[in-house]
Amino acid sequence: MATINPFDPVTVLFAKHAQHVVLIHFPIGLFTAGVAFDVAAEWRKRRNLVEVAYYNLLVAAVFTVPVIVTGILAWQFALEGQRLKGILLAHLLLGVLSSVLIWVSWGAHFRARRAGRNLPRFRLPLEIAGVLLLSLTGHLGGFLSGVNT
Repeated sequence: MATINPFDPVTVLFAKHAQHVVLIHFPIGLFTAGVAFDVAAEWRKRRNLVEVAYYNLLVAAVFTVPVIVTGILAWQFALEGQRLKGILLAHLLLGVLSSVLIWVSWGAHFRARRAGRNLPRFRLPLEIAGVLLLSLTGHLGGFLSGVNT
């Protein structure tokens, strides 16, 4: 039986799904924190919290790109491109939808900031829906990775 070294760079970089599993935590944490800061900014009427929310949402949005790419690569390498069905298909669809909501949430901040207007009211329900959708996506991903079984 071959021994696997967890500190071997080849093992870390070329595992069939490791990059996706590691990278996904960045947009989840950043988006959730960004939404929390945005809610706190609305509640406390603090402009500096809106700034913190903006940058959290920006970095979360940017991180969705490598997350989606590594998710697709994990599907291709780990499952050899098999037809998607069941939980894996739901995870992919919800993941893409979550990514869209993250980008739309950041976009609402970006447009208001650029135009010098107040943030739109629809953003908070949209952001909260995004957090819930992201949580469901992560929950399904946990089943796929074996964490939730």
